[in-house]
Amino acid sequence: MLAADVIRKCNVVPTAIGINTTVGIKVISEEGVSFKIVGNGSEQQLQRELEDVLMDPSVADTGLRSDKRMDSLYGGDRGPPSTTASPVAPGSDPLSAQPPKLEMVLPVQTAQESELNERSYRADESSSDGSPGSPIPDEDSVVFSQLTYLGCASVNAPRSELEALRMMSILRGQCQLPLEVTLSVPGVSEGTVRLLDPNASTEIANYPIYKILFCVRGHDGTPESDCFAFTESHYNAEIFRIHVFRCQIQEAVSRILYSFATAFRRSAKKTILSSQQPAPLTPDTDLFTFTVSLEIREDDGKGTFSAVAKDKDKQSFKLRAGMDKKIVIYVQQTSNKELAIERCFGLLLSPGKNVKNSDMHLLDLESMGKSSDGKSYIITGSWNPNTPQFQPVNEETPKDKFMYMTTAVDLVITEVEEPVRFLLETRVRVCSPNDRLFWPFSKRNYIETFYLKLRQMERKERKSPASDTLYEVVSLESETEREKWKTTASPGIMPTGTGTTVPSPPEDDEEEDNDEPLLSGSGDVSKECAEKILETWGDLLTKWHMNLSVRPRQLPALVRSGIPEALRGEVWQLLAGCHNNDHQVEEYRTLITKESPQDSAITRDINRTFPAHDYFKDTGGDGQDSLYKICKAYSVYDEEIGYCQGQSFLAAVLLLHMPEEQAFSVLVKIMFDYGLRDLFKQNFEDLHCKFFQLERLMQEYIPDLYNHFLNVGLEAHMYASQWFLTLFTAKFPLYMVFHIIDLLLCEGISVIFNVALALLKTSKDDLIQTDFEGALKFFRVPVPKRYRSEENAKKLMELACSIKISQKKLKKFEKEYHTLREQQEQQEAPIERYERENRRLQEANMRLEQENDDLAHELVSSKIALRKDLDNAEEKADALNKELLLTKQKLVDSEDEKRRLEEESAQLKEMCRRELDKSESEIKKNGSIIGEYKQICTQLSERLEKQQTANRWELEKIRSKVEGCEKCSSLFNKEGRVRAAVTSASAGGTEETDEEKEDLKSQLREMELELAQTKLQLVEAECKIQDLEHHLGLALNEVQAAKKTWFNRTLSSIKTVTGTQGKETT
Repeated sequence: MLAADVIRKCNVVPTAIGINTTVGIKVISEEGVSFKIVGNGSEQQLQRELEDVLMDPSVADTGLRSDKRMDSLYGGDRGPPSTTASPVAPGSDPLSAQPPKLEMVLPVQTAQESELNERSYRADESSSDGSPGSPIPDEDSVVFSQLTYLGCASVNAPRSELEALRMMSILRGQCQLPLEVTLSVPGVSEGTVRLLDPNASTEIANYPIYKILFCVRGHDGTPESDCFAFTESHYNAEIFRIHVFRCQIQEAVSRILYSFATAFRRSAKKTILSSQQPAPLTPDTDLFTFTVSLEIREDDGKGTFSAVAKDKDKQSFKLRAGMDKKIVIYVQQTSNKELAIERCFGLLLSPGKNVKNSDMHLLDLESMGKSSDGKSYIITGSWNPNTPQFQPVNEETPKDKFMYMTTAVDLVITEVEEPVRFLLETRVRVCSPNDRLFWPFSKRNYIETFYLKLRQMERKERKSPASDTLYEVVSLESETEREKWKTTASPGIMPTGTGTTVPSPPEDDEEEDNDEPLLSGSGDVSKECAEKILETWGDLLTKWHMNLSVRPRQLPALVRSGIPEALRGEVWQLLAGCHNNDHQVEEYRTLITKESPQDSAITRDINRTFPAHDYFKDTGGDGQDSLYKICKAYSVYDEEIGYCQGQSFLAAVLLLHMPEEQAFSVLVKIMFDYGLRDLFKQNFEDLHCKFFQLERLMQEYIPDLYNHFLNVGLEAHMYASQWFLTLFTAKFPLYMVFHIIDLLLCEGISVIFNVALALLKTSKDDLIQTDFEGALKFFRVPVPKRYRSEENAKKLMELACSIKISQKKLKKFEKEYHTLREQQEQQEAPIERYERENRRLQEANMRLEQENDDLAHELVSSKIALRKDLDNAEEKADALNKELLLTKQKLVDSEDEKRRLEEESAQLKEMCRRELDKSESEIKKNGSIIGEYKQICTQLSERLEKQQTANRWELEKIRSKVEGCEKCSSLFNKEGRVRAAVTSASAGGTEETDEEKEDLKSQLREMELELAQTKLQLVEAECKIQDLEHHLGLALNEVQAAKKTWFNRTLSSIKTVTGTQGKETT
């Protein structure tokens, strides 16, 4: 993917390109792309984040044809932008005096470097697809002579016309030794602007078109009217340089800028170097089609938003003024492999068409995410038309007229370097809010098709090895723009998008299948196994568990046949020596709680690890969560290497067979004990050694294929990087991957050579028939797919196990490699060697300084944390002391209250005791009185009875005497009454009897009176008893109020006794 702004509009002020204007002409980008390709941190961090692991090695490595080319990824001059403008030679670096800064650089090439690149690209000269790295034929370039190079300088604003004119004036005035040059401007975007020596016709310097950002010419009427300049991204996007030229023929300046504009716009037709059929669609010319739909919704007054319809004839939305609205954008990809939309970071709106970026207004985003069917990405934003910036689209438009409205949505696509903006220009009509919406409308959405052309980036063009960007934007066109260009633009300046040749579909399904790489995590592995094999493994494991320090003899033979899937988890842990790893399990649980500096890279890689496997395909699922934890824990555990892209595939393989704690332990063993982490150390020196060993083995075992690779310029690092760094886990089917891990854990990392040779042997006949590009594509697509069949994979592994590679031979090849390296270093020019050594030492110094800074930061952080903890502890101690003092004071108050209550209780006891004694004495006194009264009453009763008996006896005696006397009987009747006749006679005789009766009656009345008085005293005694009981009840209530249970029981007993005695008294 190109790193420069593409599909540019030529903003000519005031006239068109090619005319000698009174003001400058500038060619600027519409997209505002960043070109930064910077490694964040030290070289070690860069090394351990090799980008090829997750990318397509066939494209990422095409530019790395030699060890020197690979080493250039980490070299180059480094430094921050210069703050002064001074003329320098075009092939030199004005920033060389600055302190070094580690970057992945794309240096401006000198003539010698160009010759080296020409040699390294020799294999591409027969290719029909003009890749960006390929030399562009001379006939495709426009050559301008009679030019003077005035120099270059660093600039901070590479797209500023004022800044460019200012630097142009400075360099023109300060230039003392102008350089006569010839300028070659290509006619296609994949070409390179070259500065040539007009005398010797040799190249002085070159600048790829994709790195040129901005072109400008001097204003007429100024000394710079015959000058022009262009800015380029120098090494990385943080450093920009401007190159200034003077043209002896002033009228030619416009023609030169027109040539730049043509290169920026892209050629509509690629150069065909042979009569072969057009090459299939490659990652360098990928075309992705998107359908973007716009829907406007209005508040219907019922609390909901209804979609606004479109006029069939005029294709315009009819809006009502003053109503709140919502903008809904549907984005759906309709062709090519799916690109993952990560998020929307801006939904913008503006009245009018062809509006500037500064005139767009950001809407509030309400929601974003995939639709329920997963086919579309939906963005919803709220639009308040009553704000001043939207006033033009909130005023009623005249009848039969309309206006334009521009909507833009900025999307972040995971695999694309810069954000992609889809721009929609629609017609709208604004009516009164009271209008009733009756019109023949349909098609409520405005739909536009966009064609996004991408180019797959080479590794050295990416921001960092940890970056997940695969592509950069070449062009973005809408269907409307294509139609406009077809009718108005001339063929010579037609954008690439309109003339891009899209290859025809494959003739059959097999060919189409071959064009798509196999997704990682493909293939099913059955757990079924023959009973006899399971019994054999069961017996072996039983013996092995008895002595885990010694492997059984028959183990290697069984492993070569493949470990049963049901037993792989257990056997892998035993092979790796993780049978007793409790300490590492605890360490893992601690590591996952810490922060990882590579968290963002891990998060991005998780989503593209084993997307074909059900366990890992769900975002945020259990599989991805466990995988994230393992990768994060290892990045914290191994601070020197950290997380390396490709580890996620190996960790995923382990997770499919064991819990995450055990998977982490096995991963650590493979990285450390099996030497996988050594491949990422020391500028990948050990990895280069492995490539050399593989090529020497090919020379010995497959000499014809080795010679063919030499002829086409294909080196081992171009196709085998992923094999060594991911242990074949990234692209091959799972059945084959699991078997390779079986052998790796049993026999060591050298088994990779066996599998690599077996792959090369089985594919030898096909590979010999391919050229350079064909071989890379063959390794990328057909080779992994060939082993989707379990039978083919078994045959391959049997062949790999049958190849005998001795460790002695590998050691010999290793010595040869180191000898060659030493010879190369000795043959290097002393200055280059010292510069390389100086860079290495500076990088080591930077690494050590970084480590020192990290340690210092950690020390300061720990001190601050300890100080903070100490302060918190002191504050807590102060709070506890205060609480203790308050508690002591409360205790003293409680004891005082207790003593007071005890005194009151004692007083109450004494009072109650006195009252009780008094009550008891009263009760006794009343009892004695009552007893005496009772005794008196008894005596009186007895006397009365005796007297009555005596009276009755006397009366009977008198009656008998009266009856015995004749005289007396005549005076009394039978009832004892005196007869009337004798009343008067006997009156004198009865007087004595009446007196005696009266005496008896008077005595009886006295006795009754005395009895009544006794009863009255008894009643008074009972009243006194009740009064005492009342006092006793009050005392009891006071005791209950004091809540003294022991006193309550005492009063209750007193009350009970008193009540009992009172009843007895009653």
